[in-house]
Amino acid sequence: MKKTILMLSPLMMAVAAGPAGSNHWTAEQFADHEETLHKAMKNGLASETLGTWGNHLLLKTRREGSSGQVELHQRYSDLIVVQSGHATIVIGGKIINGQTTAADEIRGTSIEGGETISLKAGDILHVPSKTPHQVVLDPGQTLDYIVLKVDSQ
Repeated sequence: MKKTILMLSPLMMAVAAGPAGSNHWTAEQFADHEETLHKAMKNGLASETLGTWGNHLLLKTRREGSSGQVELHQRYSDLIVVQSGHATIVIGGKIINGQTTAADEIRGTSIEGGETISLKAGDILHVPSKTPHQVVLDPGQTLDYIVLKVDSQ
């Protein structure tokens, strides 16, 4: 029950100019953007694609008191960088009740035999493709994070 990605293109953050093909987001831009994501919250989740480049893309995500579905990405590895808040993630094991929800994406209800890892601000976690994972929050918890999704094929 991790994140169901809600794309919010109209809320795109302004990106500082740089050489062609480069993008730069300041810490202040991310901090200012928290309120925008908070207002776009649906079922405890708001997520926005900040950019897409060749084999990778960047998401900005906010989760409030809501655990996500179990996810398994057939092609993409996730590099999760926690900006604020805390939660746990269950990673590995076997996905239960897995259903294909989009091309190369499987969602499920739970994980059997996964490992639980505590996440807090400043933590970075790599989730390989084809690996079940689920962000778990208790009521009242929030988690702000960015995800670099890299096509591993």
